[in-house]
Amino acid sequence: MSMKISGKIVGYNVRKPDESAAEAATAASKTADVIQMHETLERPQRLVGSTYKLKTPEHVSAHAMYITINDIVLNEGTEHEHRRPFEVFINSKNLEHYQWIVALTLIMSAVFRKGGDITFLVDELQSVFDPRGGYWNKGKYVPSIIAEIGDVIERHLISIGMLKGNEPEEHQQALIDAKKAELAEENSATNSAAPPDGTEAWMATATTCGKCHHKAVVLRDGCQTCMNCGDSKCG
Repeated sequence: MSMKISGKIVGYNVRKPDESAAEAATAASKTADVIQMHETLERPQRLVGSTYKLKTPEHVSAHAMYITINDIVLNEGTEHEHRRPFEVFINSKNLEHYQWIVALTLIMSAVFRKGGDITFLVDELQSVFDPRGGYWNKGKYVPSIIAEIGDVIERHLISIGMLKGNEPEEHQQALIDAKKAELAEENSATNSAAPPDGTEAWMATATTCGKCHHKAVVLRDGCQTCMNCGDSKCG
């Protein structure tokens, strides 16, 4: 585009590139160098893994399951370094569940490699209910073996920072510890014997918490309070 200069030229300056545009271009270049999880990412020769033992009651399965989750470390050695689950394996001597275990591990591994938000797997697995009824395991009601596998996946995602932990806040934990101490003193005063399985005496009369599903809800100060997560009907 040409322009006619009708006046006298008294000075000039050189127009510099827009600094904000240059910064945006630099940021985009840095982002482009960050490796994100995607399904075509090749499997490295070495992966970091964690194995979890899942022992259900005898009437559910006589043999334990061992769940191994291998993680890939992306952008290692940079400020963008983070771990993502890459594959999962489930082993057990119980061949009764062999077919669905293989299918489940293949599907979960495929979801892991797809990338994006994979935390939905936890909710999906934990929502599966066994039509024959669930079971109690270490004071917690578990609706099915699949749901307990979901608990293991959740624990692993928390450990690598993809999910936030469900631990009570500091003030809630202080309240729980105080209430447990009160219950222990009351049971000691009434000579209440602890159950043979090593659990606390007060758990014999506790009910199930609707939030954490542990059998730990007792009546304290007129309120139904969970001794595991701190949930209370009184807020």
